[in-house]
Amino acid sequence: MKKSILLIVFVSLAINLHAQDKHEKIKALKTAYITEQLNLTKAEAEKFWPIYNNFEEEKRALKKEAHESRKKVDIESLTEAQAKDMLEDMKALNNRRNEIYNSLIIDLQKVISAKKIVQLKKAEDDFNKKMFEEYRKRHHSDRKEGH
Repeated sequence: MKKSILLIVFVSLAINLHAQDKHEKIKALKTAYITEQLNLTKAEAEKFWPIYNNFEEEKRALKKEAHESRKKVDIESLTEAQAKDMLEDMKALNNRRNEIYNSLIIDLQKVISAKKIVQLKKAEDDFNKKMFEEYRKRHHSDRKEGH
């Protein structure tokens, strides 16, 4: 019995570490991609990345909070009053998301040019598109190999 529990714990840890490793690799790729696309100098990068990483962490926390609150709701048994409350929560969440993004812009204006801030959005979109295409390509080839 102890061996089974130990094995389950070990496998769970291995899966979690693998997921963390993937997350770190993606973060490193994104960092390199954005740095290159914005042509950040060393001095700019030193100021840019703490601001951007803080923004990403706030965004991730907000997304997690939204997911957790939605997970608790049984949509089918929702009353009209509860639905209205949920809509208010959704609007507040959208406002917080906008506040986080606006704060990013304000903070970045102190360390990089307006043009680079505009380029940042395109770089993020392009990076996400490339990641999605890579995922789709790998997922599609995995399916072909599985058949």
